[in-house]
Amino acid sequence: MEFEKLNLHPDLMKSVNRLGYKEPTPIQEKCIPLIKDGKDVVGQSLTGSGKTAAFGLPMLEKVVKGKGLQALVLTPTRELCVQVCDAIAGFGQFMRIHVTPVYGGVGLQPQIDAMKTAEIVVGTPGRILDHLERRTIDLHNVGYLVIDEADKMFEMGFIEDVERIISQTPKSRQTMLFSATMSTMVLNLVNKHLKSPVVVREKIHVDKSLLRQLYYEVPMYDKFSLLVHLLKHKTAELAIVFCGTRHEVDIISRNLKVQGVDVMAVHGGLSQNKRSYAVDALKKSNISVLVATDVAARGLDISNISHIYNYDVPKTPEEYVHRIGRTARAGHKGEAITILTERDHENFRRVLSDRTLQIYKENMPSFQRVRFVVEERRERTGRSFGPRRSGDARQGAGRPPMHRGPPRGEQRESRGSDRPRRSFGNEGSQGGSDKPRYREPHFGSAG
Repeated sequence: MEFEKLNLHPDLMKSVNRLGYKEPTPIQEKCIPLIKDGKDVVGQSLTGSGKTAAFGLPMLEKVVKGKGLQALVLTPTRELCVQVCDAIAGFGQFMRIHVTPVYGGVGLQPQIDAMKTAEIVVGTPGRILDHLERRTIDLHNVGYLVIDEADKMFEMGFIEDVERIISQTPKSRQTMLFSATMSTMVLNLVNKHLKSPVVVREKIHVDKSLLRQLYYEVPMYDKFSLLVHLLKHKTAELAIVFCGTRHEVDIISRNLKVQGVDVMAVHGGLSQNKRSYAVDALKKSNISVLVATDVAARGLDISNISHIYNYDVPKTPEEYVHRIGRTARAGHKGEAITILTERDHENFRRVLSDRTLQIYKENMPSFQRVRFVVEERRERTGRSFGPRRSGDARQGAGRPPMHRGPPRGEQRESRGSDRPRRSFGNEGSQGGSDKPRYREPHFGSAG
């Protein structure tokens, strides 16, 4: 099917052609006609499926220039806010529709000024609520509401904010909700606020002919050394390394820099400028590795990613598929590699409950043990996690201590920063067979 058959406005078609789009993706082909017809829509799709165009193109057709704020798009993170805003502005460039991003971490006044002439606002819940409380945004004429990445929005703790924002919009509005997964909270919101919605599910699958899924099982104290070896010797193009917490992102990225890896960190604790700079650097190939949390990476549109590394194993099959879906795109091959330690076994079992996933155990390569420093202050005082002197009874002769992850009290990144509410490796190690699935005590036998 070609875009022309969707009967879009000529100015939108001009933008679509200029951007080089030839055929709509499945989610676009199904959603655009429904939204054009005024239906409420629930779309289940992953990153990279083209959902921004799926709601952005028909929404632009309905918005009238010069009639004030008519459409609101809610996104969970700043990066996604900027990305969605840029995409919609690109689609509407010949219609001269004013689209503005609204997110935390930057000044309020420039956003207030921009919203005075905006027909479409793309924002994060916390900052939109800030403006509502200050009465610097008026949603009474919003006819189109989009809730993007709803599952991640609620995981970050924005459910009450979203409910309050919805209450400020007209009940006659058209509502579109997109989510990678359909949790109970997402379904409750759909049932409460959408009118007879049409559900569109994109077929979620992993192209096994293009994406190779592997895992290594290592002791905790070998984990970082193996990552360094893989990045330096097995990764020819760009890579994303996923960690579970902001703290761990900082530690891993800092240690990778010490090992000579061109790397930057992305997580919700960084300023917007730093986060945008890191993403742009990866897109322009100024760096080769991005270390990120799931929350910060949600919605990032970066091409040419050849490797995804799960330094921490995600909690669910859906999150695993969401991560690895950032590689093996547009006909290119990719690898998704999980570095598995004892503490990851429970999460890995849950991932493997999806019987469609084929994750094979890889034999351990020979690699050099490298120094891993948990805290900079320890390095300055001479205390670091490296091989101890022989005779150390607590760790054994020459054996480094276990890398224990984030300090006590550190949580996996779950709430947005937008609006806060109050290893060293032995030289070589034996792997197992390369069959998928799980059997105690090792991962690898056929199930």
